[in-house]
Amino acid sequence: MRPRSSATAQVALLHDCQLMPATPEMPSGRRPLKTRQWPVFQKLAAALARRDVSPNMISVWSVIFATGACGCLIATNHVSHDLLRRGCWLLSALMIQLRLIANLLDGMVAIEGGKKSAVGDLYNEVPDRISDPAILIGAGFAFGGCPLLGLGAALISVFVAYVRAIGASVGVGQVFLGPFAKQQRMALMTIVCVAGIVLPARLQILHEENAFGITAAALAVIIVGGLVTSVRRLRKIAELMKARQEKTDASV
Repeated sequence: MRPRSSATAQVALLHDCQLMPATPEMPSGRRPLKTRQWPVFQKLAAALARRDVSPNMISVWSVIFATGACGCLIATNHVSHDLLRRGCWLLSALMIQLRLIANLLDGMVAIEGGKKSAVGDLYNEVPDRISDPAILIGAGFAFGGCPLLGLGAALISVFVAYVRAIGASVGVGQVFLGPFAKQQRMALMTIVCVAGIVLPARLQILHEENAFGITAAALAVIIVGGLVTSVRRLRKIAELMKARQEKTDASV
């Protein structure tokens, strides 16, 4: 029997859309997501792998979608026609969801599809550090938003990810505790976009004097939620470090 080429082997891994299940050899820093088990995403990841689409390319597309969402969010504050504003909200929601789907698929194609590259970890992390701030800063300049709150939410999103990485740097693994990780932040921003689609403009403003609206309120929630998330993660990391030290002391 002829040996399979690497490309053929990669397709074989995804034969009949059956992606490889998680194994102990998989990276410990991988975020646990139930959506990886959804058949629609397994089939889509399989199709992408068969077409020789690299996970790094998918990661780059996540930034493109996030940048598009940023532009559409800003546009909601610069269009005068109500229908156009609703259209911008709709495009923003779509771009945010496409960004999340790209974030999901790049890992599935890389790990389950056997196409992980030497620089894959960079492509896994760096795009997220661009995409989250782009969307949140865009929300700050959106209709009913607040630029300072948008900037604050962007900084908090980066800090939350930094705290997660601290766990890996001190040897206890990455900690993905919530309540406001990336998925929750983007879910809230999507809800804001849906509110922008269905609600008239006057109901989206909560304080008329400074045009403080639903968008600004959501950004404030993200800031508070991010701070709570950071504290919870730091406490968990500290617990793991203490437990490791106690185990080391007991073995001496």
